[in-house]
Parts: sequence; C-alpha cells; structure tokens
Amino acid sequence: MTSSLRQAAAVAAYFVVIFVLPVILTLRTVVSPAILVATSPDPTPLGYTISLSLFLLPMVALLLWTWRYRQIAMQRRAFAYSLVILIPMGILLDVLFGNSFFVFPNHYAVTGLSFPAVGGPLPLEEIVFYVSGFSTVLLIYVWGDEYWLARYNVTDYATASAQLKKLLYFHWPSVFIGLTLIALAVTYKKTAADSAAGFPWYFTYITLVALVPSLALYPGVKAFINWRALNLTFLVMVQISLIWEATLALPYGWWGFQSEAMMGIFIGAWHGLPLEEVVVWFAVSYTTVIIYEAIKIWLASGRKLRQLLF
Repeated sequence: MTSSLRQAAAVAAYFVVIFVLPVILTLRTVVSPAILVATSPDPTPLGYTISLSLFLLPMVALLLWTWRYRQIAMQRRAFAYSLVILIPMGILLDVLFGNSFFVFPNHYAVTGLSFPAVGGPLPLEEIVFYVSGFSTVLLIYVWGDEYWLARYNVTDYATASAQLKKLLYFHWPSVFIGLTLIALAVTYKKTAADSAAGFPWYFTYITLVALVPSLALYPGVKAFINWRALNLTFLVMVQISLIWEATLALPYGWWGFQSEAMMGIFIGAWHGLPLEEVVVWFAVSYTTVIIYEAIKIWLASGRKLRQLLF
C-alpha cells in the first residue's frame, strides 16, 4: 500500500475506535437496566414488517441512482455478483441455524408468512431483510465510492488490477485472528458468563463465514478499498441498527437471541443485546465491501477467476 492508502486505512480504524470507545464507557454506567413494560399485547402492529422500509427505501433510491449513472456499468455487474454470494450466506444462516440462534416472540409484529428452516418455519421478513440489508450496505458503499467520495477511489481499475499478481493469499494472520477470537469467546462463555451452558455458535459462525474469508482476501484488495466510503457505510449502518435493533426490535420482541448460543456478553442498556450483534453491524459492512472489491478487480482485470485468485 502507498503511504496515503495506509494513512486512509489507519484513519478509518481510528475513526471507529474513537466513536466506539466512549459508547462502551457510557453503556457500562448502566448497572440496573430499565425494563420496558408493554401496555398492550400488540404494542407494535406489523412493526418488524414495516421497519424493513429502513432498508428498502434507501435500497430503491440508490438502485435508481446506479441505473441512471451510466459510467459504472462494471460496478453494477460487481454489485450483482456480490449479492449472489452474500444473500445466500444470510439466508443459509437462518435456514440452518435460525431457530438455534434466534427467537421471534412477537407474532403480531410480522405478517405471518414464513419459510421452512431447520427446527421450524421462520418469518418471511427475514429473507426480505437479507435481500434489502446486503443490498443497502453495498449500495451505500458504491454510491460513496463512485460519487460522494469518488476523489479517493481507484480511477483506473484495469491498470491497477493488471499489476496484481494474485488475489487470494493463504493469510496466516487471518487464521490466527479467527482462531484466537473463537478461543476467547469460548473461554469467556465457560469461565466468566452468567451461564456456561451451550457454546458460542453465533460468534463462531460470524467469524468463520464473514471475518476469516474477508481477511484472507484483504492483502490483495486493501489497495483498492475506498476507506472513506467504507467509513460512511459504517456510520449509516450503525445508525440504522441502533434505531432498528437496540431501540425497537429487542424491547418489543420482534426478535431475540438464544442465550445458550451466545458467548454471554449482553448489553443491558440495549435490552440485553448480545455483543455478537454489534460485531455483525461492522463485520457485514466490511465483508460486503471486501467481496465487492475483489469481484470488481476480477472484472477489470479481464483474467479468468482461477488465474486471478491463485
């Protein structure tokens, strides 16, 4: 990486830290969390269903922009290919592990339509969320990269990608980081959590499916990331998640979490939101951008995928 790119990456990380650290300190002052008392058996009619507009409306608006902005034909293809990878990852999580990781106690907050999953049907809203959520995350980044913060992107992808020897590296730090994070989660679960029952499967899934693959691609992709656009994506998604999940979904029972599948760190001020879910807010944005940039490099290079990867 050039000096300016290293600085941009460092600033992006620093930007996250200086906002996250005071939030952690402030949340830790809540030693006796208040409990929401519902005054009705149906306090939020179709709340989960309607709340999906937090993703759907930005998605539609930015899709219209990408359609009208003719200069980004390659980027539109990379966007579509990325979603072909990302959306099934999210849906597969629900189909295989949704009933092991999550609960949906407020049946009035959804339409009642469902899809089959291991352990029983789940609300159809979940699929709408994965489609609109991944789309919105990626569209925010694309918009920032190609328009709002276009000054800081790679202007000539064909030349830059031609200089890249390969895209996929066996990145030992990725393996070390992934295994260390899982080991720390298991250790906390078994030694410090209020209940040692179960296993931190949700965190393990996030680490294996999201963080490790993205870190393995990082050495080849890092010089192509628009770090300022990624910061913008982080900010928007954290704000949406705070409104959507911490403020509404958990207090009103739109969904919840199976405590035995969590590592055991719950944020009392946010109605017992598990730490894993905060990790997801950042990991999804980061992983989405990594995959998108890798696909964009492949399209710009004109090489076969196998040749570029290895």
